[in-house]
Amino acid sequence: MLEVYYIKKNKAQVIQGLQKRKIKNAAFLVEKILSTDQERRATQAALDNTLAQLKKLANQIGHLMKEGKKIEAEAIKLQTNELKAASKTLTHQLRLHEKELKNTLYEIPNIPHREVPNGVCADDNQVVYQPNNLPQIDKNALPHWELAKRYDIIDFELGSKVTGAGFPVYKGKGAKLQRALINFFLDEAQQIGYNEIQPPLIVNQASGYGTGQLPDKEGQMYQLTDEALYLIPTAEVPITNLYRNNILNKDDLPIKNVGYTPCFRREAGSWGSHVRGLNRLHQFDKVEIVQLQLPEKSYEALQAMCQYVQHLLKALVLPYRVVKLCGGDLGFTAALTYDMEVFSVAQGKWLEVSSVSNFETYQANRMKLRYRDENGKIHLLHTLNGSALALPRIMAALLENNQTDAGIYIPEVLRLYTGFDYIG
Repeated sequence: MLEVYYIKKNKAQVIQGLQKRKIKNAAFLVEKILSTDQERRATQAALDNTLAQLKKLANQIGHLMKEGKKIEAEAIKLQTNELKAASKTLTHQLRLHEKELKNTLYEIPNIPHREVPNGVCADDNQVVYQPNNLPQIDKNALPHWELAKRYDIIDFELGSKVTGAGFPVYKGKGAKLQRALINFFLDEAQQIGYNEIQPPLIVNQASGYGTGQLPDKEGQMYQLTDEALYLIPTAEVPITNLYRNNILNKDDLPIKNVGYTPCFRREAGSWGSHVRGLNRLHQFDKVEIVQLQLPEKSYEALQAMCQYVQHLLKALVLPYRVVKLCGGDLGFTAALTYDMEVFSVAQGKWLEVSSVSNFETYQANRMKLRYRDENGKIHLLHTLNGSALALPRIMAALLENNQTDAGIYIPEVLRLYTGFDYIG
């Protein structure tokens, strides 16, 4: 979340940034935060003054009792009773102001970076890179859900039987291809300095609030019955929260972690080809890269992460494009996000397979994730993360783009992992 002092110092910039996100009540929210903080400060000052008076009177009572002046001491005790009642009231008011301030801060998303394009929705996102020529496939090419059935590698109906829609069962060479992709992504990340983490798949409320899934996206997460625990929507949540409430040394930075996890999302259901097959699932596998960075180096790191994701797509020989999200389409906690999309020639459309984001200090402030500089001063870190990669749409593109008369062609970089060249 944003820091109050930052909002106060950059009021006009904050309002302008929120308006770029198409938040209509931006000015009202900012004024509410500033007025609530002012009330909180005034209450804190009154409480501090009351407690100081209590301490002073307590010392006076002690001296009077030592001098045997019991009557005078009892008279002062009556004053302390009034002050104690006042301090109790002020403490209660302070807690209410602090709660209101925190809840209002939770309502405010991150301020977009200056490079974020203006726009209302995904149609307004800026294409940063796109190949000049897209591959052409015979008009009789099949979408991946038909190929999955033909080669018996993914069973959507069986998944619906066991669990429900959006929970596919991978079979035979489909399961091996899935495992090959996971291992390939993990190995590639480790080669460029990422440390592999295998985090829990269930997180508590503090972790959800730390990375911004709560209170913004609780409707998209699966919650355990009668417990404030949630199935993870992405490995970003547990991996970043490993450092919650930590103060790191500058020499330990950057921290670069990679983790593979299943992910769980209760996305609203709809009809159409855009949600068929692997295009949108409730459970899916993903390899995530996460960085904790010095503020002055975080945007350099963001570009490096984007280049790395593109390296993976090139290795898989998939046609892709890079899109910079506009203000209206930007995620709640992100300052700047690039999406990587692959082109499905069988479906004739682009499929998002990765989002790479810089959150600046937004998550770090929620988590109290800080570092100590060479002078001993404490600062908030910048956090970044990216899908590297999300498997379902990568799998869909591999099946659709590589279909031949002999079967599904497997890219060379995966054959060491799969042990076969074709699915057929």
